[in-house]
Amino acid sequence: MHRQGHILSVVSLVVALTVSAAGCSQEMSAQKFEPTWESLQQYECPEWFRDAKLGIFMHWGPCSVPGVDDWYGRNMYIEGHRTYRHHVKTYGHPSKFGYKDIIALWKAEKFDPDRLVRLYKKAGAKYVVPVASHHDNFDLWDSTHHRWNSVKKGPHKDVVGMWKKACEKYGLRFGASVHLVRSYSWFNVSKGSDKNGPYAGVPYDGADPKYADLYHEKHEDTSYRYPKNPSEAWKQNWFNRTKDLVDEYRPDLLYFDGSVPFGEVGLSMVAYYYNQNMAWHGGKLQAVFNIKNHPDKGHGEYRDGMCVLDMERGVLGGIRAEPWQNDTSIGPWYYRPKPRYKSVDAIVDGFVDIVSKNGNLLLNIPLKPDGTLDSQAENILVELGKWMDINGEAIHGTRPWNIFGEGPTVVPEGNFKERTKPFSSGDIRFTTKGNGLYAICLDWPGNEAWVTIKSLSTKDQIGEISKIMLLSHDGQLKWQRDSEGLKIQMPSQKPCEHAFAFRIELLQN
Repeated sequence: MHRQGHILSVVSLVVALTVSAAGCSQEMSAQKFEPTWESLQQYECPEWFRDAKLGIFMHWGPCSVPGVDDWYGRNMYIEGHRTYRHHVKTYGHPSKFGYKDIIALWKAEKFDPDRLVRLYKKAGAKYVVPVASHHDNFDLWDSTHHRWNSVKKGPHKDVVGMWKKACEKYGLRFGASVHLVRSYSWFNVSKGSDKNGPYAGVPYDGADPKYADLYHEKHEDTSYRYPKNPSEAWKQNWFNRTKDLVDEYRPDLLYFDGSVPFGEVGLSMVAYYYNQNMAWHGGKLQAVFNIKNHPDKGHGEYRDGMCVLDMERGVLGGIRAEPWQNDTSIGPWYYRPKPRYKSVDAIVDGFVDIVSKNGNLLLNIPLKPDGTLDSQAENILVELGKWMDINGEAIHGTRPWNIFGEGPTVVPEGNFKERTKPFSSGDIRFTTKGNGLYAICLDWPGNEAWVTIKSLSTKDQIGEISKIMLLSHDGQLKWQRDSEGLKIQMPSQKPCEHAFAFRIELLQN
């Protein structure tokens, strides 16, 4: 108990000192954050995030090398698992060749963040979020508190720092994703051994005390969730490394893969991040902190209002008053040699649906082990950029309308409930900006076909319509409005691919 109290007092002192040093302005003093739910619920999402709508996520690291499993570092130590079988066949038994040796194979020899961030910007992204540490307990920056990092091991590069520099060059907001919390339990299978076969009883390399700082101390918890009873040393190590990341790279956005961990220790980290961000911006909070309200209660604590809600591979059924974020991937989180990616059409439709509900899309684009994109992933970014060049005005800087949309397609709500069936031409989504209302048709109804937008009938009090345009189409459109809806005739050919945005200008009162 004495040690617990000591650690928490140190954490609280760090927060207090930060606020004191930064609290020169009256504005900051009035808005300073304490490590309590009530204090953190003073949070207000900054306008830059409300306007941004699209970010690019990058899962990339040592487990990109085998290219078979997003959780390679765990599953390679589970006897009988397909990843275990792949590892034994490809590299040898994990008692002889472990994850530490996979780290040594990751070279990132063609990594060019300047080119990648430039491509992300052309695709319409306004922020970039690399994974700074995954469940494998490996830091992708020049970590002060952990020797297992990308500067001392593997590629010998400050990966996070290189991403940060490229984002600054191209004027994009920079984020960092921290998946470190569960490593303590997630990685503990590395201390086991086979129960059968020629290596039965032979400990895996994670049992070697020389590598305890990578594989953790030996304990009983082998869950993939947040650890149930982690050591105080692990809590402090997690705090120190996350604080180091915040201090050295000043992310505009901080993402945790789950909710707030470790009680007051986790709350102190959030308060520290908010207070530091205010200090960087003259007392104005510009930080975005993303966590999930996870249905599985083994992933930390969550309270509405203290952050920007993130939903993993899932969306909301309707408009949320406060901004939120969907994070998903074009395929697996980490690279596969023969990937199966979503179509650009499906990505665009999902994106529009998210924005209509006051959300942002954080789209993961996995990199190959050498730091390059495969041709399919690059083509997705190029095609997305072409669509955004035409339709971006209906996306960037917009706000939700009275309703998010209309149409026959029902979108399931919740984490891990991504829609796989396509939307129809009857599915319309709405956004607003200034005196303009955007109605985005999620499929092409046919050349010269009439689209009826039922929500814009004369029975609805939206005011008079002065003009209707189809973005990227120069000609006039035929339209009429009656009690059934607003009816618009499409032109004789598609003006672009994927979704199609009408700008409906309303007469100002």
